[in-house]
Amino acid sequence: MTLASVFPHPIIQGPTAGGFNSPAQVAAVSNAGALGSLACSLLSPDVIREQTAQIRALTDCPFCLNFFVQETPTPSAAEVERAKEWLKPVWSSLGWTELPTPAKWCEDFAAQFEALIALRPAVASFTFGILTVEQIRRLHEAGIFVIGTITHVDEALAWESRGADAVIASGVESGGHRGTFIGAQEDAKLGTFELLPAVVAAVNIPVIAAGGIMDGADIRRALAAGAQAVQMGTAFLVCDESSIGAAYKQRLLTAGDHPTRLTRTFSGRYARGLENRFMQLMAANERQLPPYPIQNALTSPIRAEAARRGETELMSLWCGTGVARARAMPAAKLVETLLAEIGKP
Repeated sequence: MTLASVFPHPIIQGPTAGGFNSPAQVAAVSNAGALGSLACSLLSPDVIREQTAQIRALTDCPFCLNFFVQETPTPSAAEVERAKEWLKPVWSSLGWTELPTPAKWCEDFAAQFEALIALRPAVASFTFGILTVEQIRRLHEAGIFVIGTITHVDEALAWESRGADAVIASGVESGGHRGTFIGAQEDAKLGTFELLPAVVAAVNIPVIAAGGIMDGADIRRALAAGAQAVQMGTAFLVCDESSIGAAYKQRLLTAGDHPTRLTRTFSGRYARGLENRFMQLMAANERQLPPYPIQNALTSPIRAEAARRGETELMSLWCGTGVARARAMPAAKLVETLLAEIGKP
């Protein structure tokens, strides 16, 4: 099956977890003929159902629901206290005397998966892990097109062998979290245009390019290299309908040559964003920090308070290496602009 049979234009709006996708944005992208994506990984099944209903009230077009494939951890009290102590330079700078222990570490993926099956979106995409053959079979029985995220060829082959319909080849330029699930995350260093041709040559399913793709010239280059579509997160993150805060959006729109880098300080999984004081304060202990989702849950109240105060130096400013080329406009206008740039009516 080709991607064009699912949605007409070769552009996917990348899911951005943390409440940064809005149903209005997803619907606007899909109504423009691209594929809107809702990041569901941090949402409860009830909220996923509510936001999916909101999208469906705004569009009859296909859209995607995106999930993290993960298990709920059970860290010891000692591990949690040690991680809190490592974070003390950050939370104490907010004037806090302690860091609260999260009520839960993450959403239950099994419950999210059952909600997904019942909701039957046209497309579902996954990252951080890989589904079982049985899970993919159930998605197909529900009429759902299945896309896995990969960072190297072995992962692409794994998704293909289990029955996925397509893979997203995520280059190291990508903003936000890396999707590595085979081997060490820090070893998945291929750039988009190194990874893409290798994956296209290795698999017989459609490949979607992601990482550093910001305009029509980038899209044309990806399609010429064998991609059937591109996924663009940072480009859509600054659109009018994006739910990121004003201070975060302003940092992205004025990023210029400010460096981005991969870090696991915020979440325990390598992710790319604008370098800031939080990363610097935690650099000495970065490799010792607990894995996702433990670290992510521990830092969540810090990041929420920093966002409330507009203190971007303590926020996770996720974005890709192409952030300096981000353009603020309505999501539908961005799709229209990109289509004009690639010469597609």
